[in-house]
Amino acid sequence: MEGQFTGLIALLLCAVALVWSFKRVGLPPILAYLLTGLLAGSYGFGWINNSHEIQLIAELGIVFLLFSLGLEFSIPKLMAMRSVVFGLGSLQVLVTTVVLAVILKYLGFNWIEALIIASLIALSSTAVVVKELKERGILNIRRGQLAVGVLLFQDIAVVPLLITIPLLSQSDNQVLVGALILALAKGAFVCMLLWAIGKWVLPKVFNEVAMARTDELFVLTTLVVALCAGALTYAFGLSMALGAFLAGMMLGESQFRHQLEAEIRPFRDILMGLFFVTVGTQLDVSYVIQSFIYIVLVLALLIVLKLAIIFLLAQLMGERRKDAFAAGVLLWQMGEFGFVLVALAGKHQLLSAEVASFLIALGVLSMALTPYLISETDRLIKLFGIDSEGRPEPHEQGFIDSSKVKNHVVIFGYARVGQTIARFLRPEAIPYIAVERNPAIVQEAITAGEPVVFGDPTQQEVLKSANVSEARLVIVSLNDFDKAQAVIDAVKRFAPEVKILVRMKDDTHLEALKELGATEVVPESLEASLMMVSHVLYMSGVPMRRILKRVSIERENRYEYLHGFFTGDSQEMEEYAGADGASYSSDRLEYLHAIALPDDAFAVDKSIAELDLSRHKVVVKALRRNGEEISMPDEEITLCASDVLLLKGKPRRVERAEQFLLDGLP
Repeated sequence: MEGQFTGLIALLLCAVALVWSFKRVGLPPILAYLLTGLLAGSYGFGWINNSHEIQLIAELGIVFLLFSLGLEFSIPKLMAMRSVVFGLGSLQVLVTTVVLAVILKYLGFNWIEALIIASLIALSSTAVVVKELKERGILNIRRGQLAVGVLLFQDIAVVPLLITIPLLSQSDNQVLVGALILALAKGAFVCMLLWAIGKWVLPKVFNEVAMARTDELFVLTTLVVALCAGALTYAFGLSMALGAFLAGMMLGESQFRHQLEAEIRPFRDILMGLFFVTVGTQLDVSYVIQSFIYIVLVLALLIVLKLAIIFLLAQLMGERRKDAFAAGVLLWQMGEFGFVLVALAGKHQLLSAEVASFLIALGVLSMALTPYLISETDRLIKLFGIDSEGRPEPHEQGFIDSSKVKNHVVIFGYARVGQTIARFLRPEAIPYIAVERNPAIVQEAITAGEPVVFGDPTQQEVLKSANVSEARLVIVSLNDFDKAQAVIDAVKRFAPEVKILVRMKDDTHLEALKELGATEVVPESLEASLMMVSHVLYMSGVPMRRILKRVSIERENRYEYLHGFFTGDSQEMEEYAGADGASYSSDRLEYLHAIALPDDAFAVDKSIAELDLSRHKVVVKALRRNGEEISMPDEEITLCASDVLLLKGKPRRVERAEQFLLDGLP
């Protein structure tokens, strides 16, 4: 035990030193992890034994990687990519396998050996490619989508390969066909099961977890969901990574996706590093030296052959030459599942030990070379004169395309004050993005068409999702010193130059917050919201005369803009109602509530005047239709299915009005 602990410490120290050194000289961390594994393995200093337990822990890195990848997708997006996944992906695997098998048969291998070697070489590395795409921020451009689509099909293709290879040692073809049919049936069943769980169960689970407002519980639930999804597919004989991807894809349609990505990232990155360490331990340096010339020749052939096949097939599918070539550069290497298939084939004596060693060396070196080639993609495109004619770059869609929102205001906390600020920003055409931890408020705001994301503003991924680095101003309206302190620190580390405006209950911590990096601190008072809006509009470049005029109008209207808010739940309402020390109950506080009209709603095909909502003592503040908002809509307008009505009134009256609009109940 003591020796294993010492070896683990040595491994970690080596990894830290090498990753730091490689980053200093501009090399990708993957190479550092591979070198760490080479030094720590049985062919190096022997710090660790490449045991089954270590490999299992390392494979969890791939599980978390695919879970986070799934968060980037959704069912509509995957369906839009079906031509890539099932078209280009299937053609790439099939054509590469056939071409390589014919070449290997010509070189003297028998058909079984040729097919096994060709099929595992046809697979690419999901771990390397997706990690590079994420780090370089090119996951959602066309070349990234092509690579991910092909990788998804390759991960699916691993399942029949895992079943077929052991059966190739038998002579009964009927057994082989039956096993493949059974595998496909099990795969279809488990995918439908995960889809149902992810669609109807997981959003409710995370909604309850988020309502608890406990960071530890959110992290724990995220880990459990990713691992359980992987375990479910593994129990059916499928890849753990495939289950994690499906679970992530289901949650990718929820408002929690940015926070989930932030929570899973530390575990994913650490375990992915361990995975690459285990890959490095499998490289026999002495064998590489002896067979160096042959390995280099095959490596060059692999680059040319796979890149050419992907380049031609992608163009055949109508892709641009530039994107097709870049996808080939991304996918030319051998994949991590190749090591699993090599071990499986060796176990059933379908490959010799010498061929297995050669393939392992080829796989490790190809994975090590990939990050460098990816970084040189644009230079290679210019070198080979690849033009960019063809289909234009598609527009990427998401909940909020924050990458295109610049010089905007970021609001952390979308409760009472946050919503007031947003309503002043909108008429001035100042773009904004809000970040909120209360899932009920987020859901209400999203339904009403507000640019709000769920997440913890201290997490880097959440800051990135709000594009804080391009913001003109950050507003912290959390009214808690400890939370505000953590947010300011996170924002300053992520975007040191951005201005920060902070709302506090009083001026007790004013100097401390300014020392932390706050540009301005606004203490609460009876006119805290109006004062804060004045600062926001002034910092955003609105003329002072217009600011004073608007504030005067608000005073004359008895603070009408401050009366209606998305509340989330009754507890939140009571908290807001008593925030200024007043003794009134939440029933006196008017609030806003967004109602989406389904196809069978009572209000569909009726005008606002016909509905006579005034008898319920509520007001229609806005109507959202086809992505456009109509403030104070005309009473003669006829309501349609999928319209979103924004009602203002006291809680009980709004609830009765909602029942009336949906069911016709008086």
